[in-house]
Amino acid sequence: TRALYSNLWAIREKGWIFGHQNDLLNGRKWQFTEGGSDTKDVCGDYPGIYAVDVASFMDGREVPLQTLSENPHKLRTIKEAYDRGMVVMACMHLNNPLTGGDSWDNSSYQVAAEILKEGSATNLKFNGWLDNLAALAKDLKGSDGVQIPLILRPFHEHGHEWSWWGSTCTTAAEYVALWQFLVDGMKERGVHSFIYAISPAMNGKQTESDFLYRWPGDDYVDFMGMDCYLGINNTTFLNNLKCLKNVAEGKKKPCGVTEIGVEGFQVADYWTTNIAAPMAGRKMSNL
Repeated sequence: TRALYSNLWAIREKGWIFGHQNDLLNGRKWQFTEGGSDTKDVCGDYPGIYAVDVASFMDGREVPLQTLSENPHKLRTIKEAYDRGMVVMACMHLNNPLTGGDSWDNSSYQVAAEILKEGSATNLKFNGWLDNLAALAKDLKGSDGVQIPLILRPFHEHGHEWSWWGSTCTTAAEYVALWQFLVDGMKERGVHSFIYAISPAMNGKQTESDFLYRWPGDDYVDFMGMDCYLGINNTTFLNNLKCLKNVAEGKKKPCGVTEIGVEGFQVADYWTTNIAAPMAGRKMSNL
């Protein structure tokens, strides 16, 4: 984990690591095929970062695209990614532990409060989910027997309203406490293989202060990211990259773009014009 963190600092001096969600798990026309990768089919090589969602290991859900039946394939592909020298990044679209709904169930303003209330039913359930996450972390080992480090993105896009941990369902103090509850909980369970990445949604032009909205504390964040769905507006993307770089350097954290893309094929030069060009020389660790 220390080596990965060191390399996240080092890579920014040379370029950045390209990542792709579920790249080894499924593609446009396939699912669970060993060795499969849309990136490899297009570019001739696997991506440098393999991104997955680990919520299904935690909350036992059974929903499309994140079912329990996927878990064995996720385990296999995470280990394959590590053995290839890829970096593993994980998000957590956790179900709502109070209402039983999904991540997008923002019908209750009490979820975080109930998680943080020691001894409550929701607190006990969420602690069980943390037990499951700790068990997953300890089970993840490469063929060399080394524990696999993960860049973990808990409670992402927290400035927006869509999730039960979002801006309408939690106070600033509750969100900070929830983040710290997870990080402290992993340490208490003996898990030290996570690099904790915060990743607010930055879908419009932002200022540097926007990146510190509901900041969990310097000791609780290792990596600064941003999720960007800007269409083909690379002027806004460039502005946000500059803000992220400045804030991250001030906090002495490596940084990168944690989500980006467009729906469908819009322009032939999308990658070169709207991604590669703005990223050039920005000292980002990944995209």
